Amino acid sequence: MAAFPFSAIVGQDEMKQAILIAAVDPSLGGVLVFGDRGTGKSTAVRALAALLPRMTAVVGCPYGCDPQAASGGCPDCAALKGAGKKPRTHQIPVPVVDLPLGATEDRVVGALDLERALSQGVKAFEPGLLAHANRGFLYIDEVNLLEDHLVDLLIDVAASGENVVEREGLSVRHPARFVLVGSGNPEEGELRPQLLDRFGLSVEVKTPTDLATRVEVVKRRDAFERAPQAFIDQWKKADARLARRIGAARSQLHAVTVDDALLERSARLCMSLGTDGLRGELTLMRAARALAALEGDKAATDAHLRRVAPSALRHRLRRNPLDDAGSGVRVERALAEMFGP
Repeated sequence: MAAFPFSAIVGQDEMKQAILIAAVDPSLGGVLVFGDRGTGKSTAVRALAALLPRMTAVVGCPYGCDPQAASGGCPDCAALKGAGKKPRTHQIPVPVVDLPLGATEDRVVGALDLERALSQGVKAFEPGLLAHANRGFLYIDEVNLLEDHLVDLLIDVAASGENVVEREGLSVRHPARFVLVGSGNPEEGELRPQLLDRFGLSVEVKTPTDLATRVEVVKRRDAFERAPQAFIDQWKKADARLARRIGAARSQLHAVTVDDALLERSARLCMSLGTDGLRGELTLMRAARALAALEGDKAATDAHLRRVAPSALRHRLRRNPLDDAGSGVRVERALAEMFGP
């Protein structure tokens, strides 16, 4: 079944903003969406695929290597470049790959191609989900229920941007750079801190309490399920405008300026909240810059910083036994102290 149009999603503005920011600047580290069931978490992620501009890849490369990348990419593409050969290229959709909870480690990282091994007696590598997600998005629904050994594996690959497989005498190393997007219900368990820290942005979604919003959600979902193609056609222009905004923002991103005063305010905000490390400041800077690019602005401002701060910082706060307020409330309180209500 076709994906529900991104532009047709009602409400959940912070979630949509975070996903669009990650689409503009993949270096942010991905998005974690936590909240109630049935609030459009997986719908929004799967709708993203239709908005992403197509990318240039090497023909026949199972990892979708970028022919313009400074490094060689996978071993085959590196060999071509080393020999001075120019690879054939084509335009392909940016991959948005689902990692199901029940996936085996071999399915995720790749394994020996048994069919070729049995029929031809050749040891060949069958790429896994990490290979298919290279240069794209890897989506994990119910990420907080993911098995520990897969969490460890994802942490290693997310940090290095490379997947290393040692299987049945095979030794394979290939690029695996992707934007990690996870969703889940906090009532079903917390996410391990090591993986939580890998997400650039974290969003909390809640069931709408406004009557008109709830009614509109039901109407649009029903219209989509009754006549999917007609509904998609109805929102095609809005999605196309959004796709153009993402493309323009990506091309403009490097030109958006972030002055020292904004960096100082970012650092002061992180210090007042007691965040560990410097990832908070880096994420604030990148997210504010991506939001500015998305809105066609030439410089990131306090307004951009204030809008991205809750998503960038709420999952980086230590628990305070003397303050039972939620992390989002603590970030908003710190913002109010810095910028005023």
